[in-house]
Amino acid sequence: MKSKIRKSTGQIAQHLGSNLLGDPEKMITGVAPFENSSSHEISLAGDAHFLKILDKTLAGAIIVPESFKEVENLVARGCSVFPVKNPRAAWAKVMQLFYPPSHPQWGISDSANMGIKVVLGKDPNIGPSTAIGDNVKIGDRVIIYPHVCIGQGAVLGDDVTIYANVSIGDGTIIGNRVIIQPGAVIGSDGFGFAPDGEKWEKIPQLGIVQIDDDVEIGASNTIDRATFGKTRIGSGVKTDNQV
Repeated sequence: MKSKIRKSTGQIAQHLGSNLLGDPEKMITGVAPFENSSSHEISLAGDAHFLKILDKTLAGAIIVPESFKEVENLVARGCSVFPVKNPRAAWAKVMQLFYPPSHPQWGISDSANMGIKVVLGKDPNIGPSTAIGDNVKIGDRVIIYPHVCIGQGAVLGDDVTIYANVSIGDGTIIGNRVIIQPGAVIGSDGFGFAPDGEKWEKIPQLGIVQIDDDVEIGASNTIDRATFGKTRIGSGVKTDNQV
């Protein structure tokens, strides 16, 4: 996917907080893999495997480990070099720089179903066919995609993004900067039944789910509420899909 953003190598170095070997005015228009990069793209040579093939890349800029010492030929032919301690983390930051998140701007969609006593923070972005229960509190700059269901009394912090078809149960607490990918179910009943002769009595699940700050929940995850108290996901946790 082609980026619409252009950055000089000097700006990239500043973004990374790294040294730069080469021309700080050279313009870079996107990112590309090592073997398919062009003279206006930045690439990654992340480990020792690339040492023997550095001269094969056509990239205009490249991120390398600080341990790479033989980069003079790259610089001599006009390739800007960023020697860093953590190449993969630097690569992620560069990709974020050229491909920042882009979300539709609904404001509050006319087809969103809002309960009573819903408290909205600044700049809400609530998509079509969402259903938000009574007494829900939503923080600043929250983005809610279509067909999301948020139960009564739920609390969402600031800068939360909830993608399509997510279900959030009653009383769920979600911290700041949380991302929930499509199809996740947060706060569903736990599996609790007590045998009573020939039948089973369902044990009410009276607890909640609490998700702390800076968590990302993968697509189609299921996080059950507790029987009592809370099921808690601590700050900074990242889960893959279908967990």
